[in-house]
Amino acid sequence: MAASSPSLLLPLGSASRNGLAIKNPNSSRYIATRVIASETREQSCKINSLSSRREAMLLVLGVSGGLSMSSLAAYAAGLPPEDKPRLCEAECEKELENVPMVTTESGLQYKDIKVGTGPSPPVGFQVAANYVAMVPSGQIFDSSLEKGLPYLFRVGSGQVIKGLDEGILSMKAGGKRRLYIPGPLAFPKGLTSAPGRPRVAPNSPVVFDVSLEFIPGLDSEEE
Repeated sequence: MAASSPSLLLPLGSASRNGLAIKNPNSSRYIATRVIASETREQSCKINSLSSRREAMLLVLGVSGGLSMSSLAAYAAGLPPEDKPRLCEAECEKELENVPMVTTESGLQYKDIKVGTGPSPPVGFQVAANYVAMVPSGQIFDSSLEKGLPYLFRVGSGQVIKGLDEGILSMKAGGKRRLYIPGPLAFPKGLTSAPGRPRVAPNSPVVFDVSLEFIPGLDSEEE
């Protein structure tokens, strides 16, 4: 069996007591070992101190730094925050706090990040839209931005989840919107995401940032 890491700090052939060599206590090797063990304990204390202060740091960073929920979760886990393309970055998030929330009869809620100037899509028309799909904590489970192309589908035809269909129908081309989609309008059976992405539980709420890029055919007619 391989030697444990503390024994690697001891002179060969030495016995140990409380992690320190006891062979020839006046030798230079013994003195050096005591110094190394002492430094190791100091480093452990610093690490424990940092860990115990993590929650306090999270609170300070979250309030004063404006970090997203996903960034805070990553910090708590000792991981770097997500560095993925988004439709709403940090400055946008701050502005969104002052945008009024709209609630529809179905329970869908949304905030307009940017109101478009083009036409709204009629039911059954094909649309090209970019989206970033997140769980409520802000972690991304799917995104057209990472694929490099807008998503094409016929709006109002059941090709996407109900909340996304409804949310895009009232948008105008060129607009950008955040959709807060309740569980019944999202994934009733849940969604198994790719490795490293959060799983969407059945009937759980999700958040979609969407931008209606254009409406093929209709845009050209308007021009």
